[in-house]
Amino acid sequence: MAIRLLSMISGVKQFHKLQSVVTRNQISDVPKGHFAVYVGETEIKRYVVPIEYLNHISFQELLQKAEEEFGFQHPMGGLTIPCNEDAFFHVTSRLETCL
Repeated sequence: MAIRLLSMISGVKQFHKLQSVVTRNQISDVPKGHFAVYVGETEIKRYVVPIEYLNHISFQELLQKAEEEFGFQHPMGGLTIPCNEDAFFHVTSRLETCL
């Protein structure tokens, strides 16, 4: 019984180490000067966008929509923008020409 308990504890520790590595890798794949957002209404995808987008009114409108829908409790654990991908691409492609 004690050996099985020790084995279970060891397994939990390994899981937490693996989870920590995965989390660090997700964070580190965002280059400096960028941030990750989750976009979609039914199928949610992750995108990395420049921080400069935060200065533009059209992107701020997307953020306001996210705040209205989710407040500060985002289901993906990150910033989730509740719009379809086409609308997101439309806004970001216009912003890309401004940068």
